[in-house]
Amino acid sequence: MRTAALLSSMLLALLLAACAAPMSDTAPAPEATPVPQVSGIARVGADSPDFSCKVAGDCAVKNVGNCCGYFPACVNKDSPVDPDAIRAECARTGTSSVCGWQDIQACDCVQDRCQPATGPLETDR
Repeated sequence: MRTAALLSSMLLALLLAACAAPMSDTAPAPEATPVPQVSGIARVGADSPDFSCKVAGDCAVKNVGNCCGYFPACVNKDSPVDPDAIRAECARTGTSSVCGWQDIQACDCVQDRCQPATGPLETDR
């Protein structure tokens, strides 16, 4: 009985010591905010539109298409898009998409990627 009490006391002391370990003075580095991805676009390899940009003027709203048909997105203004090819690929593979889309009024360049603009637009774009 005395051995069980001694072992219990040692186990309790070990657990308390683990809980009282000193905390690190350095805070963990904040995670990078991921760039939102355009959803609903069916893409295969090199057929993917170019979303890259340096300034907002590099971007334009284009119908990139998805398995439902019309799907606007902010892409590089010089990027070719082929919504009919997307629909054909969807039919060939039996893929479907959620129908509906965001009403995009303007695009912005966020972290070198074309994105729908949110908030007021800057005049020196």
